[in-house]
Amino acid sequence: MRDYQWLHEYCLNRFGSAAALEARLPQPKSDAELRALSDDRYLSLIALRVFRAGLKHSLVDAKWPAFEEVFFGFDPEKVVLMGAEHLERLMQDARLIRHLGKLKSVPRNAQFVLDVQKDKGSFGALIADWPVTDIVGLWKYLAKHGSQLGGLSAPRFLRMVGKDTFIPSDDMVAALKAQNIIDKAPTSQKDLALVQAAFNEWQAQSGRPLCQLSMMLSYTVNH
Repeated sequence: MRDYQWLHEYCLNRFGSAAALEARLPQPKSDAELRALSDDRYLSLIALRVFRAGLKHSLVDAKWPAFEEVFFGFDPEKVVLMGAEHLERLMQDARLIRHLGKLKSVPRNAQFVLDVQKDKGSFGALIADWPVTDIVGLWKYLAKHGSQLGGLSAPRFLRMVGKDTFIPSDDMVAALKAQNIIDKAPTSQKDLALVQAAFNEWQAQSGRPLCQLSMMLSYTVNH
């Protein structure tokens, strides 16, 4: 794999200046900001990610105020009490995206948030404290303990809340393949470990957050 210096020079050549490059790069939230986000907001964002999957984001976002209403502002202690009959009634609400499987995931993820709250004090503490040098471990944890957070949903949720992460988008996977780090989309633990190790090396060389390295890498292909 090429080193960070090559990646940086490639992006500088593409955008013409350091200022033009920096303007395009995201900034992760601080640990303090991640801790400060309340558990109802984490549950709302988990649910938003689940409903966005496979759908046009603007469509889901336009309906989100109704979701906030029917799910009690995503207060996990209230949402967790919603039973099957309640969810069946929501299936009749034309303001919502009426997908029973996704609706069922909301109280399940409320229980997940409450479990983490009991263990860590808050969901934000879990997110803030998880080391980015093992961000794929956090993806696995979210997919295992949450509902409908497999695939790209966990890393995309983390990007939504501001936790530093890379996302194996099509462009990024193509770039990783071009660097001979992997030969297919990373789904196995072995391939995920190889990708994590590559990002850890680039981060050590550059001091940049993973989300910036991820975007810079995606700029090296198909543009």
